[in-house]
Amino acid sequence: MEKFILGLAIGMAGGALVVANNCKLLNLVKKNQEDIMQKAECYIDKKLDELESGSKQDKKPAKSSN
Repeated sequence: MEKFILGLAIGMAGGALVVANNCKLLNLVKKNQEDIMQKAECYIDKKLDELESGSKQDKKPAKSSN
């Protein structure tokens, strides 16, 4: 999923830059690209935190009675 989001952001930015001819549109494209990349980074960080918290809960040792 993360690779898809990254590819989507890069593809959108690249395609828009090819089409963009004036400075205003170019700046708008750059701003939107930064927004999308920031959202993707937040999503990836959230997923990594979930994985880390899940692995920490799985690794808690069980009490054994001797």
